[in-house]
Amino acid sequence: MKNSLLKVATNENNDKWINALTRKKAIYPRNNDIRTEFERDYTRIIHSMAYRRMRHKTQVYFSPQNDHICTRIEHVVHVESISYTIAKYLGLNTELTKAIATAHDIGHSPFGHQGENILSQITKRDIGESFWHEKNGLDMVDKIELLEDPNGNKQNLNLTYAVRDGIISHCGEIDQNNLQPRSNYIDLQEYKYPNQFAPYTWEGCVVKISDKISYLGRDINDAITLGILDEDLKELYEILGTNTTKIINNTNIINDLIFDLCNNTSIEKGLCFSNEIFEKINKLKKFNYEKIYLSEKLKKSVDYFELVINNIYNLLRETYKNKLKAKQICPELITDFEDWILNYSNQKRKTTNKNDILFDINNEKDYLKAIIYYISGMTDNYAIEMYNRIIKF
Repeated sequence: MKNSLLKVATNENNDKWINALTRKKAIYPRNNDIRTEFERDYTRIIHSMAYRRMRHKTQVYFSPQNDHICTRIEHVVHVESISYTIAKYLGLNTELTKAIATAHDIGHSPFGHQGENILSQITKRDIGESFWHEKNGLDMVDKIELLEDPNGNKQNLNLTYAVRDGIISHCGEIDQNNLQPRSNYIDLQEYKYPNQFAPYTWEGCVVKISDKISYLGRDINDAITLGILDEDLKELYEILGTNTTKIINNTNIINDLIFDLCNNTSIEKGLCFSNEIFEKINKLKKFNYEKIYLSEKLKKSVDYFELVINNIYNLLRETYKNKLKAKQICPELITDFEDWILNYSNQKRKTTNKNDILFDINNEKDYLKAIIYYISGMTDNYAIEMYNRIIKF
């Protein structure tokens, strides 16, 4: 019901408030700043390069010719809009949901979840770790993304704990109803796999659920637009429990889910759908996976993604032992990577680099980790361009 979570909003009356505002380092002060801490996080996020690059990253459908098909950054806008609507109605901190939602997918690799799976296979094989975009998102804002301070020094985004927690905790694969935040304030490096812990704040929980609401609704709408579901529309109507004269689109689906969630949520029950709607959500999720994400049309692109990412990775890996040979194959890629890694390595750093040193470039494992971070930040377009340069004579 309206304002049903007002008492647990992340504000100065909440016992978690001090922890929620904590930053890893003190941020430079401003005497003329009218923003709150979460608003400051939000503007730091939208000024980052990783945020801008999401407009050229796959959401579900690779390289659509139709400009109205959702890309990664549009998905982020949908999640921000949905989480704002829910948080405002329930009485939560909309500034916090806005910051979390805007940054929640900042760690996504090129080519969507297929690209994420490919990078994970590489990191497991060569580094002994998993790659997952929620953890990579935290690393992006904590370690990789750089902004200039008023003195021209490069520093990390240095976001508040509540926003950082929301990023790594946002996994939208929710298989249980009644989502509530965890009580303990943990070191976020304790995360070892997606969805391991609930978010620390109710606002983080809202973004987590909004992510699922967004992709369920919009992915169906795009699939209908692209003609992927022509033979499966009857089944979709049956799941939605509507007749074939009603238009199926993301606004109808999303609105119904938001309304049901807001009217069933309470502090005692948590963020909660009705049993009827939750059952429908699970059916929709199953439908999306079978008819969209695992469809033959989408599967066709995976081989291409593997070619692109593996060729880029293998060439960059070769620079560890034979930089000259690699540079002869694709000088643009190698030069860009060399310029990028100088910001984080223990050699030839500029005096304006005030961010932490991450990599010993004489250590092969460090070097391979750097390559993974670098590739994960690429747009689809840039990755394809570099691949084309690699194979070009």
